[in-house]
Amino acid sequence: MRQLGSVGMDGVPGITECPLAPGQTKTYTFKLTQYGTTWYHSHYSAQYGMGVLGGLIINGPATDNYDIDLGTYMVNDWYTKTAYQVDLIANTNLQNRSPPPPGDNILVNGTNTNKFGGGKHNVVSLTKGKKYLLRLVNPSVDNQIRVQLDGHPFTIVTADLVPIKPITTDWLLLGIGQRYNVIIEANQTVDNYWFRAIAENGCSSFNANTNGTSAIFRYSGAPSVNPTSTNATAKPNDCNEPAPLVPEVPNNVNASTFNTQAATLKVDTGNVDGVVTNNKSIVVWSVNLTAIDVNWEKPILSYVQQGDDDFPVTENLIALPTSNITTYWIIQQVDVASSSDGTAAPPVPHPIHLHGHDFYVLGQGQGQFDNSSIPSLTFTNPTRRDVAFLPANGWLVISFPTDNPGAWLMHCHIAWHIGEGLGVQFLESESKFPAYPADYNQTCAAWSSYYDNDPEYLKNDSGL
Repeated sequence: MRQLGSVGMDGVPGITECPLAPGQTKTYTFKLTQYGTTWYHSHYSAQYGMGVLGGLIINGPATDNYDIDLGTYMVNDWYTKTAYQVDLIANTNLQNRSPPPPGDNILVNGTNTNKFGGGKHNVVSLTKGKKYLLRLVNPSVDNQIRVQLDGHPFTIVTADLVPIKPITTDWLLLGIGQRYNVIIEANQTVDNYWFRAIAENGCSSFNANTNGTSAIFRYSGAPSVNPTSTNATAKPNDCNEPAPLVPEVPNNVNASTFNTQAATLKVDTGNVDGVVTNNKSIVVWSVNLTAIDVNWEKPILSYVQQGDDDFPVTENLIALPTSNITTYWIIQQVDVASSSDGTAAPPVPHPIHLHGHDFYVLGQGQGQFDNSSIPSLTFTNPTRRDVAFLPANGWLVISFPTDNPGAWLMHCHIAWHIGEGLGVQFLESESKFPAYPADYNQTCAAWSSYYDNDPEYLKNDSGL
């Protein structure tokens, strides 16, 4: 969510609020300045991987016509262990630069069959001749997932919360945190059709459920049986987002100051004392040699409230004091030659999400970004969204204006990666912060009372 003028409602523990203590409640109130499909989730370590999440629909126009809105359609990985247990295993594996454990299943709208013969497929009813809007969301903790509906191409009309000029595709890659509104036309023979959802190995995503037959779309008048449909189009085996994602409402980015204003954020792993700023001799994900590690009891908003600018290095905070300027960020996965410890970070793509803004995707590419990469950037009506891939062993260049005062987290949306430190926060226009929620100090007092008295749940990662 944009959270324009409401940073205190962004819900990020250790940055925009203290966590809610057991038994506490909080009502989040904010102005809707966008429309489309999004989702909410806990940001308390990997907690959302245990189901603390849901879809959000903000009604508004679409860039193509449809008859019926099918609502949100969640497609996500599922583990038989708790997310906290898997997070610990993933962290242990990272010490040897090994991958995390694969998911055990993929759920579609919260359900699927399992390898033991239990469970059930989600079923969506269609009427021949109608056009349907389907709001796809990937709220996974680890898996990037590619989806397809046999015999029914997707017409994409929205990427995250930005309406786009419609494009059509058979297979659609859903990065973690990404949302796509798509239109499907029920113009095939009355029958049952498989909706397929497969962890994309090309994104270094792996899941024990590899058959992909995850849900059923059933025409009115078709028998209640499993489909026999086939996917006529072969699934790609890459990690490429759909293209072109051209915003319906055009915006341009000032190219003249890119060379002088662009800053580089280096994504790396490190395992030497003092090289990464949590000072632990463990392997962590880091940005510019710092693994973010927030303080739940003193969020950044408390620093601002108290006039305290002595931010710990482990907050990985970048101050942006000047309002209404264009910022440019080159997010680069480092190679062996420039790595902090002489070894390359695991070559995996990272879905990068920014709070508080839609950003402009100026470009993505393989290898190291340098001056020869600049001509490939797009400054005229580039893609706008809030989650985009940093390619494995590659770079992502984004831009956003400083037009929303607040403390905004930017992080990899693989739960284990942000838990291991892969994030930064932008302290934007500190002197122009909006009023805090009325219960801000009360929430922090309740958390301190809980956490200072033998708490059951201790912080064992970045806190995010």
